[in-house]
Amino acid sequence: MARVSQEHLDARRRQILDGAARCFARNGFHGTSMQDVLKEVGLSAGAVYRYFSGKEDIIAAITEETFAVIRGAFEEAARMTPPPTPDALLSRVLGGVLSGQVHGLERRIFAALVVQLWSETLRDERLAALLDEGYAIMRVAWGKLVDAYRAAGILSSDVPGDHVARTMIATAQGFIVQEALFGDVRPEVLENGLCGLMSITPQKIS
Repeated sequence: MARVSQEHLDARRRQILDGAARCFARNGFHGTSMQDVLKEVGLSAGAVYRYFSGKEDIIAAITEETFAVIRGAFEEAARMTPPPTPDALLSRVLGGVLSGQVHGLERRIFAALVVQLWSETLRDERLAALLDEGYAIMRVAWGKLVDAYRAAGILSSDVPGDHVARTMIATAQGFIVQEALFGDVRPEVLENGLCGLMSITPQKIS
């Protein structure tokens, strides 16, 4: 019997993940059954269970992959020299991630899937651990960006770097939530808004 190539195995796994993601994006995790996934991908139960033990295993794989896509985009931007300022960086990275049609989904549908993944971590310890790991890595990456901003003389040293990192991550999350809820959240709006906020001169409160 001829051996199945790794390329074939990878393609079949990709087929399952993309099909399941479409189902989850349409009907939610709890509104989607394994039968729905099997119908979507056009495979037998045996073929799917060769790769995943069940729906929870598929959800975990999609979660890990989706977080990795977002995290990887920021880590790549952090390696740029000199690094782009936060307004340009967030606009570039999030615009690229959402327009990249991850899992073959349109940007608003993909954003909705990300929000569902976040909410699912509140009830699933396995997914929560994946999110915690990704969040910690993102904070480290942003911390390096903060160091680069300070070295370039464009950021003062009186604000803890981790505070800046967490605020920028929250901004990115808010952008994704807005896209999921309302759609048509253009990257240039985010960039212009952040640029405007960054230009405000701090006022002392007497």
